[in-house]
Amino acid sequence: MTALAQSFADVSAPDLAALDPAALHHQVAQFLYLEARLADTHDYDGWEALWTDDAIYWVPANGDETDPEKEMSVLYDNRSRIGVRIRQLKTGRRHTQTPRSELARVISNIEITEVRGNEVDVRANVLIYEDNLRGDTLWAARNTYRLRMVEGGFRLVRKKIALVNNNKPIYTLSFLV
Repeated sequence: MTALAQSFADVSAPDLAALDPAALHHQVAQFLYLEARLADTHDYDGWEALWTDDAIYWVPANGDETDPEKEMSVLYDNRSRIGVRIRQLKTGRRHTQTPRSELARVISNIEITEVRGNEVDVRANVLIYEDNLRGDTLWAARNTYRLRMVEGGFRLVRKKIALVNNNKPIYTLSFLV
């Protein structure tokens, strides 16, 4: 176990603000890379396991400063609905994903915006390359995350994907699960 991993494992309910900022940033980045890899490789069980029970997964429509309780969203899922989407994708009957898209995400500009106890808010830019029968698509997004340290590892509490072009028609996003 690396010294960095040991420092996280030694603390059962850490005050993340007390950690070295570079070490915290590294741990956050590694988690975001893992989450992207699981989604890109269609490891839906692994991806789903990253979420907390009180999670929210949100893809706004028509701007990124909307209220999901009052305005339409592309996705606005709680933990239960995330599980339903995963089960639907695994049936093989999601026609927009037959055959499955080949995906590759690039995550950059990772910034920690706030640290509170065992939670950290993060902002990052993401490019998602999608190849499928319809052709190639490049999706650009400004993501925000709330991560919670649970039993020595991060879990997703909240993920908001603000697509740069979400004010235009979007024909399918089923790969986002």
